[in-house]
Amino acid sequence: MNKEKVKNIIKTVLQFILNPRLLLCLGLAWIITNGWSYVFFAVGTYFGIGWMAAVGGGYMAFLWFPFTPEKLITLVIAIALLRFLFPNDQKTLAILRKLHEKAKLAVKNRKNKTEEQKKTRKSRKLIILSALAVLIIVGGIWIAWGNKALVTTNIIVKSENIPEGFDGFKIVQISDLHNAEFGKNNKKLIDDIKAAKPDVILFTGDMIDGNRTDIDVTVNFAQKVTQIAPTYFVTGNHEAGIYGQYHGFKARLEDAGVVVLDEEYDIIEKNGDKICIAGINDLGFFVTGSYDQNDLNEFKNALEELLKETKDYYTILLSHRPDLFNEYVECDADLVFTGHAHGGQVRIPFIGGVFSPGQGLFPEYDSGLFIENNTQMIVSRGLGNSRFPFRVNNRPEIIVAVLNAE
Repeated sequence: MNKEKVKNIIKTVLQFILNPRLLLCLGLAWIITNGWSYVFFAVGTYFGIGWMAAVGGGYMAFLWFPFTPEKLITLVIAIALLRFLFPNDQKTLAILRKLHEKAKLAVKNRKNKTEEQKKTRKSRKLIILSALAVLIIVGGIWIAWGNKALVTTNIIVKSENIPEGFDGFKIVQISDLHNAEFGKNNKKLIDDIKAAKPDVILFTGDMIDGNRTDIDVTVNFAQKVTQIAPTYFVTGNHEAGIYGQYHGFKARLEDAGVVVLDEEYDIIEKNGDKICIAGINDLGFFVTGSYDQNDLNEFKNALEELLKETKDYYTILLSHRPDLFNEYVECDADLVFTGHAHGGQVRIPFIGGVFSPGQGLFPEYDSGLFIENNTQMIVSRGLGNSRFPFRVNNRPEIIVAVLNAE
């Protein structure tokens, strides 16, 4: 094949691929065959419609496979649109006819293959489909297991401000339960908390779920947990979302023995030393109408007032949102326990979480311990799910933090 012929072929291919009419038709066809899944996923996630988010997300995951029927369907629709919308584009249609003839010839040649070749091809297809089926089944089992298999994360908190009497003080953090149950009546979760032998237990919000509220699950859990160690609670955005029911929920938690910290604090003593456990309501309780900077200012003012009252003690602050880390640092909080981020929902090895409310894609504060100036913040990946109905590579987490007086 001479150079001129190669150049003509390349030129023809580029003209064909970059034809704006063809690109337009391909775009329209893509919207028809694939675009609906993005709409389903976005609407389902935003409005908390679990089945819609799951269907849209599942179809979007299916699109990652290199060879799927929808790609052929998209191409067929694009060609049909091209013929309907641009019947005078004879050059492009001529190329398509030529491709069609070649495809027909390929089909004819395929029919002439020997029976042995057909059997071999069928065997390969069966192997590939079986492998894909196994991968899908194993992947589904792995995801289901990963949403119920609890993991305990141990964190050492070191500070020269921790009193000697609290050296070795053990804290269990439970966050973002969202009505989830691990074993009958949360037996697995309770057993793991008992095994940690905590001095205190902290609930850092979203213990209920605003989309499918079941207060009884959390209250029954709280009744058992308070028998293990003193238990403290602050609100999350989902408690803010059920504001009309919140006061009843709060009363039932207090009846179960939980200390609810609504811009309040409690001083605890051990070995002759004292520290303070303080809590502030979720930012959602400070929002009036549409969220704006004034709401954040009100939250920060309330936080400053709270920490002024506890400034004589090493203070453990309970606050739901890690994306307010700058505010905690500016208010000189000692140690903050947060949740909310769900670990980024889907975790990629060596990268971290993919998405978090309040932080968006690839959140900075998704899991673990963060330190800036005199402030340390622990972010729990949480336990349950809400609008996005499942986790990937992101097991439900119990935090066990141990204070280390330097």
